[in-house]
Amino acid sequence: MIKKISLLALFVVTSAASRAQDFRYGGITADELYLKTYKNDTSARAVYLNDYGTTSLNIGSDDHVQIMHERHVRIKILKTQGFDKATIEIPLRVREQDEEVAEDIKGFTLNVTEGGVETRTQLEPAKIFTEKNNKYWKTVKFTMPNLKPGSIIEYSYMLRSPYWWYFPEWMFQDDIPKLNSKYEAHIPGFWTFNVSLRGPYKLTTNNAELERECFTYHAAKADCSHLTFAIADVPAFTEEDYMTSRKNFLSAVYFELSEYTNLGTGAKIKNAKEWKDIDYSMKHSDYFGSQLKKKDQLKPYITPVIAGKTTELEKAEAIYAYIQKNVKWNNITSYGSEGVRKTLDSHTGDVGDINLALVTALSAAGINAEAVLLSTRANGLINKLFPVENDFNYVIAKANIGDKTYLLDATDPLLGFGILPLRCLNDQGRVMSLDKPSYWIDMPTKQRKAQTSAYDFTLQPNGKLKGTITAYYIGYDAYEKRKAIKKFNTTEEYVENLDEQLTKTKIISSEITNLDSLNLPITEKYEVEIDAFDKGNQAKLAFNPFFFDRITNNPFKLTERLYPVDWGMPSDDRFILNMHLPDGYEVESAPQGLGISLPNGGGKFITNFAGEGNNFTFSNVFQLNKSVYEPEEYPYLKELYNKVIAAERAEIVFKKK
Repeated sequence: MIKKISLLALFVVTSAASRAQDFRYGGITADELYLKTYKNDTSARAVYLNDYGTTSLNIGSDDHVQIMHERHVRIKILKTQGFDKATIEIPLRVREQDEEVAEDIKGFTLNVTEGGVETRTQLEPAKIFTEKNNKYWKTVKFTMPNLKPGSIIEYSYMLRSPYWWYFPEWMFQDDIPKLNSKYEAHIPGFWTFNVSLRGPYKLTTNNAELERECFTYHAAKADCSHLTFAIADVPAFTEEDYMTSRKNFLSAVYFELSEYTNLGTGAKIKNAKEWKDIDYSMKHSDYFGSQLKKKDQLKPYITPVIAGKTTELEKAEAIYAYIQKNVKWNNITSYGSEGVRKTLDSHTGDVGDINLALVTALSAAGINAEAVLLSTRANGLINKLFPVENDFNYVIAKANIGDKTYLLDATDPLLGFGILPLRCLNDQGRVMSLDKPSYWIDMPTKQRKAQTSAYDFTLQPNGKLKGTITAYYIGYDAYEKRKAIKKFNTTEEYVENLDEQLTKTKIISSEITNLDSLNLPITEKYEVEIDAFDKGNQAKLAFNPFFFDRITNNPFKLTERLYPVDWGMPSDDRFILNMHLPDGYEVESAPQGLGISLPNGGGKFITNFAGEGNNFTFSNVFQLNKSVYEPEEYPYLKELYNKVIAAERAEIVFKKK
């Protein structure tokens, strides 16, 4: 949920710290010191006693505008599991000429003995480290010292940034509760920001005050908007499986630059744009539009690749495979490129380098191709209220062939043609082409994950089961299986490892087909021997057909989930068992056929048993037909899993006649 907040102009100046309503550093109360549990959440491993931030704009020593963002935190550690909150990471942007800096870092840990003796252990500067993540980011890290259950940790720092257009957001919520979370913004009238509130919790403080002539740049002066946002008693955000970035759902406030005044010329510059403005900017940029126009540069690379290919689909598949195999992804996400030809020559690149080269190469072959901008699942949802180019962090290719559309990402050499990695399946993407306006498409695409397992077993007199296991993997399941197999040097090593992992099962022979044929289903076939029973010749034998991949744990445990269940894509799992019993045996009892459905065709779980003589067949289908289930559907999904788990405990009993 995103709410637009109507606010005044923004950005601040010099003495913001003196005006800020911070809590006193080191001023810990007796109530805080002797707090044992948090009354609103007795299971909490730690709790923020105070979390305060203030952001202003200042003029640096180089006479340039800079952001000053100060944060001050006090946390009570309630359990040993809360020690993780004592490791702090401060991400910093890095560019060729400028970078953000974290300074004035200080902190201490306060402990009290049973006799009431207080000790403070200071954070040592030598324990503060800087780690380079990639060419765009680095991280300052430190861990608070002398931790114990009952400790209070307190720290503060100042972040200085030359990137004044990136006004820091504020997260009111975290994975532990917060008693008080407050954020102040001082915004001079030379800047205007759109402010949006995200998350389920209402502000307990939302004030705007005017500060007279708070900002001065040479002879230019401006008043400031002093904005204060706060939420008290914020519950912990509990993460659960199958969700996109948690920042999509955390209670937070965000700022997007709308308009600013050039302090050198006095000209007002509108930064808030419509999509037509984004289109124009990107189509005329060196890093995007110019790269898509370099078809002629790529033709020498592409001509031999498509030689002998007669259809557009054959050409597209060949180009896609060529870039997959010849350019290695450096694990950096981006949506622009320094040069698509350079990418093919260097055989390495960012996401933008690889996939813009793919779009351009497809166009060079006469295929109707477009680029699709998107935000990955980890990066969060796009704020569509205010078009901002930097909300995107990824780009893929869209090939339009006949009446079909194929979405392509060439960063992974194991992805089949038309299959996207899960990280890309996040809400919607923006299609960008050179000759028409941009538009949205749904990113949970038509792709599915599906597998079918077929078991054919014969019960031996010694109590062992002998037979075959055949599994077919389709779509994204085929990709995941290929990735699992390719972790090993050979398929033989993969099978050996599988043999070691399967309890009471011996693999006698194996066959894996279509491993390198990325556009075909992958098949595994194993001849196996299973120690199903301790000994044969028993009067009765009980058998659970779900002895592989049985669901024993419900991933959904919350009483109420306030955010969607997002699988990324629908799934279809099918299983069939054919069992042959020795002469003289018959089925005494078997699970009743079961049919469970989600509302509105959202999915189903079906089991079926059929037997004749000493042979029987057991099968089941588990389908989830939607990519995303809304919070109101959560109870039904949770109950479906409860019933699946109960059904998979059922046994088939056969006996001697």
